[in-house]
Amino acid sequence: MSERKLLRSGEFLVNEIDANDIFIPEEFNEEQRMIAQTCRDFMEAEVLPRLNDIDKGDRELMRSILQKSGELGMLGIAVPEQYSGFGQNFVTQMLVAETTGAGFSFSVAYMCHCGIGTMPILYYGNEEQRLKYVSRLATGELIGSYCLTEPGAGSDANSGKTTAKLSEDGKYYILNGQKMWITNAGFADTQVVFAKVDNDRVLSAFIVESKWPGVVIGPDEHKMGIKGSSTAQVYYNDVRVPVENMLGNRGEGFRIALNILHMGRMKLGANVIGAAKETINQSVQYANERKQFNTKIANFGAIKHKLAEMVIRTYAHESAIYRVSQDIDDLIEKYKAEGCEYGRAAIDAISHYAVEDAILKVNGSEMLDFVVDEGVQIHGGMGYSAEMNVERGYRDSRINRIFEGTNEINRLLVVDTAIKRSLKGDYDLMGSAEQLYNSLDSIVADAGSSDYYDQKMQTIRNFKKVALLGIFGANRAFGKQFATEQEVQNNLSNIIMDLYVAESLALRVKKLESKGHQNINIYKDVVDVFVYDAASRIHKNATDAANSFAAEPELSMLTATIDRLCKVPSVNVKDARRRIADNLIADNEYKF
Repeated sequence: MSERKLLRSGEFLVNEIDANDIFIPEEFNEEQRMIAQTCRDFMEAEVLPRLNDIDKGDRELMRSILQKSGELGMLGIAVPEQYSGFGQNFVTQMLVAETTGAGFSFSVAYMCHCGIGTMPILYYGNEEQRLKYVSRLATGELIGSYCLTEPGAGSDANSGKTTAKLSEDGKYYILNGQKMWITNAGFADTQVVFAKVDNDRVLSAFIVESKWPGVVIGPDEHKMGIKGSSTAQVYYNDVRVPVENMLGNRGEGFRIALNILHMGRMKLGANVIGAAKETINQSVQYANERKQFNTKIANFGAIKHKLAEMVIRTYAHESAIYRVSQDIDDLIEKYKAEGCEYGRAAIDAISHYAVEDAILKVNGSEMLDFVVDEGVQIHGGMGYSAEMNVERGYRDSRINRIFEGTNEINRLLVVDTAIKRSLKGDYDLMGSAEQLYNSLDSIVADAGSSDYYDQKMQTIRNFKKVALLGIFGANRAFGKQFATEQEVQNNLSNIIMDLYVAESLALRVKKLESKGHQNINIYKDVVDVFVYDAASRIHKNATDAANSFAAEPELSMLTATIDRLCKVPSVNVKDARRRIADNLIADNEYKF
């Protein structure tokens, strides 16, 4: 395979990429498919039959299931072989995250252990720490957790009050403080704990063993969803942490926390795909069985609309997830070739794509919330009954908009990070935006084309112009106060999210057709509906933003330009959705 073109994080706003340069899920190799099947088989044998027992909050049951998954190697997918893992690439890790996403509370415990419970030590630990802890976390001998949030420090993680003071003999850090909302707390053996040493301004990180004197685990919280996931407060009362258990360097904890959150966001974006597909399966199967007015409810147009939209949003999000996952793999290899060791190469590559991390965390969590809500609605009264897994999925989904940084925080990060990357010289975002804005009175939408994909990419190119106009106009109008104009930043983030997902979707389907896919028209229907609807969303967000920062006569010029750039060819969305739904109904499961 020839070398792929690699865009930097956020560069999609000003540059384009060829369909041949993106990875699509249809390109999973045989080994990746076998790994995913192993995970599915495990879920069907060990997790799904025991969901009711798991949801009772039995800590030992969850621990035992995690350990069984470790015996199959599922806990070591991302861990190099020298630390008892399988050393799979990032795309494979994301496929496993997707596959296990259908596991409700188990998925939360599993992802916590494999991600934030293990990866900080792998990425930032020294060789001794990796051999001592990572090798045992990869097999399930140890179960991991991650302790960052405090009662007074949530989104503002660096405001935490937990302290670490060096003992007089210099052999230990004496840890005191409290953590809350700690996943796996009730049965974890290891904790990655963040605390401030002496009067340091920023956090440091430590590896703490739960059995050490002074570590006190509170009772599990009673939660709306993910009831089988152990979530508890942890207290540290003069806990003696050996100095060799500091993770990374003193004062590096805040950077570790932020970078691990980037990873967590990205993997959550994959995790929700599995949950969405499972909900779609449950919904279409119920619709094919339930009869009202002497016919299956799957025959009703309103139900077809719901099923189709569930498919469209899931398929579009999946397209974006695996596009950036391959970008991360390519960047990891680039960093390694430049002499960076694996752990730092991996986390630096993941962290580099901070714009996409935030986009996909928000888009994925909101996509799943939509899918599970419609799933309950398709089930009607039965969807509100605890007898049905769709009810569990509805409750479990809600946490994803809070996990790994709230969606409010992540929306702000999309715009802020893209601008900062451009100011660092990664690409010329602001220069391109200024040039565009200065020619406001002469901007025209890209001309139409007879080629289907050229037409779609021209439309998406117009969406990018809308984003650039908004970014420059708002930045110029508000100046240093732009950071406080969160509503406008949200408008711009929504535009960027829509155009990135739309572009990823169109590129995927174009590549799929180039590979000779037989049923390509259904996928073109998915593209048509998503891009058509995205145009309306982008138009409203852009107009709302413009009304917030522009004044006449500039405002009229700007909104007229937005009107032109968001104009898209007409689409019979009713018929397109019916074709998508009919395909799903005939298969009786998600096979897109």
